[in-house]
Amino acid sequence: MKTWTGIALALLVLGLGGSTAHAAEATPAELAVGLDTVWVLLAAFLVFFMQAGFGMVEAGFIRAKNTCNILMKNWLDYCVASVMFFLVGYGLMFGEGNGFVGLSGWALGGVPDIIPGTNVHKWAFWLFQAAFCGAAATIVAGGMAERMKFPAYLMYTAVVSAVVYPIIGHWVWGGGWLAKLGMGDFAGSTVVHATGGWIAFIGTIILGPRVGKYIRNGKGRKVNAIPGHNITMAALGVFLLWFGWFGFNPGSALGISTRSLASTTALVAVNTNLAAAAGAIVAMVTAWVLYGKPDPSMTMNGALAGLVAITAPCAFVSVPAAMAIGGVGGVVVVLGIALLDRIGVDDPVGAVPVHGMNGIWGTLAVGLWGQKALGLTRDGLFHGGGFTQLGVQALGCFAVSLFAIASMGIVFYLIKRTVGLRVSRTEELRGLDIGEHGMEAYAGFQIFTTT
Repeated sequence: MKTWTGIALALLVLGLGGSTAHAAEATPAELAVGLDTVWVLLAAFLVFFMQAGFGMVEAGFIRAKNTCNILMKNWLDYCVASVMFFLVGYGLMFGEGNGFVGLSGWALGGVPDIIPGTNVHKWAFWLFQAAFCGAAATIVAGGMAERMKFPAYLMYTAVVSAVVYPIIGHWVWGGGWLAKLGMGDFAGSTVVHATGGWIAFIGTIILGPRVGKYIRNGKGRKVNAIPGHNITMAALGVFLLWFGWFGFNPGSALGISTRSLASTTALVAVNTNLAAAAGAIVAMVTAWVLYGKPDPSMTMNGALAGLVAITAPCAFVSVPAAMAIGGVGGVVVVLGIALLDRIGVDDPVGAVPVHGMNGIWGTLAVGLWGQKALGLTRDGLFHGGGFTQLGVQALGCFAVSLFAIASMGIVFYLIKRTVGLRVSRTEELRGLDIGEHGMEAYAGFQIFTTT
């Protein structure tokens, strides 16, 4: 045994020696490419893992009879997004073109091996951005859950992944017109989350509420709560999303090979964590005051709200500002959920308040707390920069939200008028798992309900 241990140690020493010798031959530039590329790949893996988080949150917040359906949508979101973003989306988003759209780089053809302005290899950069594209597409699944046809959903997600999300991304991250104005959205409060959230909003309106959600009576409209079937599953999903966000936000620094990059990445990670914690605490307190109980679902959505809100300003604000931004996000999500019920918009998981409303809030927060010293184009209002940056942020929020709602409103309408958008009442009551997929998530258990 000792002999084999000695041999193993000797081989390890030889291997390390060889690696050290090879590393000594590498130039600093080569080492930077290797380090930053590995970091972006790791971040991409974490963002990909967020798909599992979205799946668990959405499955937990809906009824058991629709679990297979929502998981299939989350799964196929990423599959469709990967293919469409490779073939078309990347070129529209990052290709050379004009202020509105990119016009080159289809299937990464002609893209340089190292992305200009970074030390990141193009394949690592593409994978990271493809994971973002998948996240934007999958946000909508929760808002339109429990009554949308599966083929219609696949059609929608193909359009978002190939066209709508990449065009918006080009405006902000691809050198488009909002980038030229100096809009700050470090990791995508608007580009990813507001885009997905407001698409969910218009889709939910066109789709209509679930059977039994709103009941007309002599006094107007009564809201009938339809609780999720598995809060444990939803809680696991929130933890997975929180964990994945450490790739989503810090990974957007696109490297850690220099002191500046490492400092930015570390600040972003801390801001991300504290904003989520503040959002959860404030959402819990807000729900407790309003409804008399510390509601777990509101608390979980509060954490997600804080994460969404800090995604745009995470690199541009101080730690106390990040906590304030996350805390306000916790209030926004609780009040936003109540607002949707008041106007009759049925969002089963809170996708619109979490992603749409807090995506806007986080982007506007850049114009309030953002600092030029931390890489923003100009100082925000609270740092003596006046209203200029806030105005740019507001313009970006308005343009992106309007484009997302208008373009996908047309797409949803066309799907509704052709293949159909919504399942039948009978299928909805029976559950989409059986009607759409021919199986149940919990085989052997009776889960049929009439609501």
